[in-house]
Amino acid sequence: MKKIRAAALIGAVALVATGCSSGGGGGEGAAQGTGPIDVWLSNNEQEVAWGQAVVEAWNADHPDEKVTAQEIPAGSSSEEAITAAITAGTAPCLVYNVAPAAVSGWVKQGGLVDLSTMEGGSDYITERGGEVDAYATDGKFYQLPWKSNPVMVMYNKALFEAAGIDPDDPQMNTYDAFLEGSRKIVESGVQSAIWPAPTSEFYQPWFDFYPLYLAETDGTMLVEDGKATVDSDDGRTVSEFWRTFYEEKLAPNEAATDDAMSAGTTAMQLAGPWAIPSYAETVDVGFMPVPTSDGREDPITFADSKSVSMFTACENQATAWEFLKFSTSVDSDGQFLEATGQMPMRTGLTDAYADYFSANPDYVAFAEQAERTADVPSIPNSVEAWQAFRDEYSSAVIFGKESIDDYLKNAASKIDDLVAE
Repeated sequence: MKKIRAAALIGAVALVATGCSSGGGGGEGAAQGTGPIDVWLSNNEQEVAWGQAVVEAWNADHPDEKVTAQEIPAGSSSEEAITAAITAGTAPCLVYNVAPAAVSGWVKQGGLVDLSTMEGGSDYITERGGEVDAYATDGKFYQLPWKSNPVMVMYNKALFEAAGIDPDDPQMNTYDAFLEGSRKIVESGVQSAIWPAPTSEFYQPWFDFYPLYLAETDGTMLVEDGKATVDSDDGRTVSEFWRTFYEEKLAPNEAATDDAMSAGTTAMQLAGPWAIPSYAETVDVGFMPVPTSDGREDPITFADSKSVSMFTACENQATAWEFLKFSTSVDSDGQFLEATGQMPMRTGLTDAYADYFSANPDYVAFAEQAERTADVPSIPNSVEAWQAFRDEYSSAVIFGKESIDDYLKNAASKIDDLVAE
């Protein structure tokens, strides 16, 4: 698996275990503290069910270290809610679904516990996840890699067939073939071939530009060795590919007002296995790897991974660590896979859960793709860097207000300045 210098922050639903203090930190003895902790669960229905089951199982055997579950507090985003809690000194012990871009900022804020300092911490993280050095910040594990949702092209088989595309073998692995198929789809009467969100949030590149950029470059991240990589021939190739979609109106440059896949107004989207249950009753979906200019086999894609982090406000860190291990064990990961279809980030995934994948063939492609992923880079000012990229990309690619060359040059310059701060 092409592993990841992690640092990501997006729509991070949370399963959070915590004994919270009202001050800035857990205080002396927090690392050895045991006792009741609170758990914040994601608002994802399947994850809520999984989390409640894990909490119930834990509580049955730990009456003096009871976990109380609730969903993460409502807000504009999970990250904003968590950042505010760190500032107030009321952050939880464990947040599940930390998208690795949040980590560097929270480390800088002093909000995260180095899991390497917990008893057996580094060994547990390494033995579970394998090549996890990419998730270390300054050589320390402020996160445990938990799950991934490798991004692939999800498509509506019925709309493909109506457009004259073989739904079982679309043959759309090159840019030229992908564009040809997209034109057939729109010519058949579908409003759009693919409909990436054209909105300005910093994380939107992870679901249009970035998966294809990782595939085109065999895993080159947005920033490597302290410098932006996108002002390059590969960055230009990917950007021009997407620009063609907007120029030819194969993809709209306004936001959808509903679920375009369910509504049948688009034939494709970039998504991970989390999306499969959403369409189980409405759309017969197929999956294929993201395209590359030359149609290479087994391309790398964006992992869309999520981690678990422990927060310094936690009073009972010893209990939180034991609960973290309990909730990421082989058994718990298997239950998570069964409940959500999302891929636990552990070695030997398909072998460990062979029965599941045999019974759920739709997920096999994602399990195999999970071995070929990369993620966001672990960099200072990560969110700001992605926002700078998104702003330039939107102007040039989605709305055609500047040239591809200017946007790549400007984005790289802004990112380099932010990373150097």
